[in-house]
Amino acid sequence: MPKRRSRQSQSSPEPSQPSMDLERVFMPYARERREKLYGNVAASGAAEVKQYMRFVHYTSADAALKIIKSKRLWMRNTTCMSDYLEVHHGYEILRNVLREKANALFEALDAVAQDAGREAITLFDGWWDNIQLNTFIASMSEHDDAENMHGRLSMWRAFGGISARVAIVLRVPRVSPGASALNLVFSPVAYFTVDETRSEMNKVIDNIRANRDFLRSFDRQIIVNNVFQMLLMGVVCLKHEGFQEEREWRAVYCPELQPSPLMEFSTEIVGGIPQRVYKVPLEPKVPVLADLDFARIFDRLIIGPSPYPWVMYDAFAEALKETGVPEAKDRVVTSGIPIRA
Repeated sequence: MPKRRSRQSQSSPEPSQPSMDLERVFMPYARERREKLYGNVAASGAAEVKQYMRFVHYTSADAALKIIKSKRLWMRNTTCMSDYLEVHHGYEILRNVLREKANALFEALDAVAQDAGREAITLFDGWWDNIQLNTFIASMSEHDDAENMHGRLSMWRAFGGISARVAIVLRVPRVSPGASALNLVFSPVAYFTVDETRSEMNKVIDNIRANRDFLRSFDRQIIVNNVFQMLLMGVVCLKHEGFQEEREWRAVYCPELQPSPLMEFSTEIVGGIPQRVYKVPLEPKVPVLADLDFARIFDRLIIGPSPYPWVMYDAFAEALKETGVPEAKDRVVTSGIPIRA
């Protein structure tokens, strides 16, 4: 990769929200996962495409109550995640693959827009320090019907040190004007080895070559932005293969790279550590956020294994009712998995 340049010497890139076809070219794995869950408009017809899919956010009971009462989903810095190699793991794998594949990538992109690949990587290198220290995420997991009553055992165990645990199931829209206004990117995590990452990069290079005429119809800066976005999501959403049972997706926000005036932040103490937290507003304080209203996207809440299931049920049902969730008592269940809290 080109020599890293300081962030101060770079002009701020403005990556555009990639169109469906551009995502298919530059981020084929993300597109495949999205189409597997939501359906493929081109292949199936719009009538068969799901408008939302259910995802679940496993967290402490305390954090869940704050989310419900405030209608705010917290996003934390990647440096504070339980996986202490967040972002760095993806960066190292991607860097190793690019050492081998950079020339092929540059050659394919040069046929579309001269030096677009080199410019994107130079730009990414200039933002790298900021990306690794100033990226915020909220994690969710794919949710199956079979998990409606009890949740997922491995996820409850992941919070083994927390006595009171819950899972908030949300209906995440396929297309969200609210998420776009907040400059949020919602993307699947890839649990790739180095070989699998190399294979994915080969797909990207082949896609660029096969879609050369299509890509030439776009302004050069759009091509640079999409290559930059590919690298960004590659490092943020590439995780060790040992975590693959989590089936994680991430809402990603980069406040200095792509700020939104609608996003909120505050300094909070989490686990005894003072830290900046960004908060996704789940209420229509402006009309464009209507599709993210908490009462609209809320599906159910699962109370994890606990010696106090009844009092937690009562507290969460009342909190959901006050938030405007209809039939709140019928949408709270207690997990019957017999493990110690």
